[in-house]
Amino acid sequence: MQRHGAILFRGFPLATPSDFEAFAEAMSPGLYGQYGDLPKKEEGKNIYRSTPYPEQKMILFHNESSHLASWPRKQWFFCELPSQTGGATPLVDTREMVRRMPKELAEKFDRTGLQYIRTFNEGFDVDWREFFKTEDRAEVEARCRAAGTDFTWFEDGTLQTRTFCHAIVRHPVTGERVFFNQVQLHHPSSLGTAMHDDLINIFGADRLPRNVLYGDGMPIEDEVMGLISELYETCAVRFPWQRGDVVMLDNMLAAHARDPYTGPRKIVVAMGQMMSRDALEAGTELAS
Repeated sequence: MQRHGAILFRGFPLATPSDFEAFAEAMSPGLYGQYGDLPKKEEGKNIYRSTPYPEQKMILFHNESSHLASWPRKQWFFCELPSQTGGATPLVDTREMVRRMPKELAEKFDRTGLQYIRTFNEGFDVDWREFFKTEDRAEVEARCRAAGTDFTWFEDGTLQTRTFCHAIVRHPVTGERVFFNQVQLHHPSSLGTAMHDDLINIFGADRLPRNVLYGDGMPIEDEVMGLISELYETCAVRFPWQRGDVVMLDNMLAAHARDPYTGPRKIVVAMGQMMSRDALEAGTELAS
């Protein structure tokens, strides 16, 4: 796991999502069951359906919850039903991303970190009440403060959060530098010109549903995002899913994505061994 960042389990007798949950629970007791961005899988307690995102669009590379105050160190994907075509889950070694990145850019990311902006616009993406599992604004504010997240309420009741995170961190077990973030998922350049313009027309430049800046508040250049995208694709490893496959990855050593696909596709997700930003900064080591 520490060498490659991910392991494929194939040929195990896992017929159902419940089998998969028991499999993941046996390897990492105490699976995380309070994730706000993914819908729960009906057949289990702490497993999720994959991201509801258009089949014809790629879900870009990211490390799960790396823009939040805590994230899963371990993550599992179970193929309940492979798609007819496409639908791979590409994996990238985040250590290799740092090694291949221009030194000056890596130093800048390391020095400034990132600032993630999320605006919970009504009717677009998940509602803040659903994400935080409460309708109490005071509770939301308290949780944001505890996580070190800045927040703003607009006059129409829309919530916007700003979270400051590292872009490059040291893995708590191996000590290696890893490119740990969600810049592709949050940067406006990933939307394409037409959608980007539409969202600005609807919400305004300051209220885009998601955005990411350098930690000092300066925009991340489109040219930099182009380079990052090229590096991800250069480093990506792909394989065709087979029914019953399980991939276990170290969420800090491996970034993942999802290719476009056709036909029905069912991938189930589990997460465990939660890690907090405070623990990472304190140098707390976890068992591998």
